[in-house]
Amino acid sequence: MSSRTIALDDALHAYLLDVSLREPEVLRRLRDETLRLPERNMQISPEQGQFMALLVRLMGARQILEVGTFTGYSATVMALAMPAGGRLVACDISESWTAIARRYWAEAGVADRIDLRLGLALETLDGLLAGGAAETFDLCFIDADKPGYRAYYERALVLLRPGGLICVDNVLWGGRVVNPTSDDDDTAAIRAFNRAIRDDPRIDLSLVPIGDGLTLARKRSPGDRDLGQPT
Repeated sequence: MSSRTIALDDALHAYLLDVSLREPEVLRRLRDETLRLPERNMQISPEQGQFMALLVRLMGARQILEVGTFTGYSATVMALAMPAGGRLVACDISESWTAIARRYWAEAGVADRIDLRLGLALETLDGLLAGGAAETFDLCFIDADKPGYRAYYERALVLLRPGGLICVDNVLWGGRVVNPTSDDDDTAAIRAFNRAIRDDPRIDLSLVPIGDGLTLARKRSPGDRDLGQPT
């Protein structure tokens, strides 16, 4: 038994995948195609995708917002888990990456559930707010430019219903968050984001060490009991 999260070496990670991963063939092929791109490190891990699909199912999420879509793996896995009639608004700036996503959305049979918005994500989010979409989303996944995380998070909190969930990717940043020699803008932004939401009284918080670190922030409802203060 251990009082802390176990480290995963290659053998244990392979075992984890062997005994738990249920990846549809269409997602496996999308992941394989993405791995041939120079930006392949932006791809989420399949076990993280499966975990996010489970969250969608547990919540019965019908309205999902994604900030940063890349080649569409996360959007596909969440859309597959949504109930009939669900909608996922996907924000990205790249036509070439999302062209790959569109092919696989069609093949997976979820293209009609995904509303792709090409352009600056902040403009899309502000447009949703201006259009009266506050407190209408169940879940938001943020996986985009790191200096923009705080702004995306703040808008997502307004767009989420009480009890809704924000999932934020790359919050452990390959370990660079604790490397004193890493002082680039992305690392500094993630450190500042992590510290800021640790003290945010509007949410319940858990940082899950899956993939590159996934923060789960549940928007508190009025009257929710405080589950603890930072130590």
